[in-house]
Amino acid sequence: METAVVCSGLLGLLIFGLGFMVSITRGQTGTSAGTDADPADRLHKMVRAHGNAAEYAPMLALLMLIVARGDELAGWVMWTMILVTACRYLHALGMIMSASLDNAHPLRAVGALGTYLGGVILCIAAFMAG
Repeated sequence: METAVVCSGLLGLLIFGLGFMVSITRGQTGTSAGTDADPADRLHKMVRAHGNAAEYAPMLALLMLIVARGDELAGWVMWTMILVTACRYLHALGMIMSASLDNAHPLRAVGALGTYLGGVILCIAAFMAG
């Protein structure tokens, strides 16, 4: 359960940290609402990184906590939780660091692939735990 709680907390920190960075960027750019549609715009990249994290992190955290409610986690489940959490951070970094969201940054691609694979594995683990 400890791994699931730590990973869920880290996913929460990712969402709140990105949200805070969106607010900071809004202040720096003087933009109170919306974004420029330019995929290279710094605020646009921050908003999309935050939005994407908010789309995936809650379900991943829920799956982790469901799977962890049993006695002891299998090693592969624990490592899946750790890797999928890391992938969410990689994805966010890849979005923020890319010159433009039109071009897939390698960290973004690795993060997305790891999120999909890890999410499916956690779904399977949840079925097995049920």
